[in-house]
Amino acid sequence: MLKYKYCFKKNQWKKLMEEKAMAKKEIATFEELQETLNRLNNPGALLVAGKEKSNPMTIGWGSVGIIWGRPIFAVLVRPSRFTHGLMESWPEFTVNIPSLEMDKIVNFCGTKSGRDVDKIAECKLTLEPGHKIEIPSLAECPIHYECRIVHKNNVIPSELINEITSEFYPSGDFHTVYFGEILGVYRKK
Repeated sequence: MLKYKYCFKKNQWKKLMEEKAMAKKEIATFEELQETLNRLNNPGALLVAGKEKSNPMTIGWGSVGIIWGRPIFAVLVRPSRFTHGLMESWPEFTVNIPSLEMDKIVNFCGTKSGRDVDKIAECKLTLEPGHKIEIPSLAECPIHYECRIVHKNNVIPSELINEITSEFYPSGDFHTVYFGEILGVYRKK
């Protein structure tokens, strides 16, 4: 398996897709929902964005459900984050659900910026090409969601209750909420 490569050549892409097909299988959209929510809550999941240079960012907030008759994974990213620019540059992302053994990696990806550190190289993570999208997933994560952004909006400060604003936005860095249609969910065999 190719380690840490941002741009795949066509012949490499085909080989990786064949290898990936053997490593993970597609499952029903909500089959691993409980595990996903458990990991999202503690210690977090890894959001991967960026087509040319992919970056994993730890997320602890998100929502999975049905909106507009489609399965949706909504994720929140602050405009100050490196990943925000990646989300704006390409309308797809993956949400990677880490194993219990990956807690140190999740912590690292939540405390370091992709502006300063190549988290994929530092954590020795392996990018796998997407099945249905052009954004990669993380081979080390047993579950991943492939999503296409169908809507985004900024959190509106005046519409939040004061307790949330004072607790989570003391510096005024309000999130952008990205609504990703779940195009596929994959689990290690």
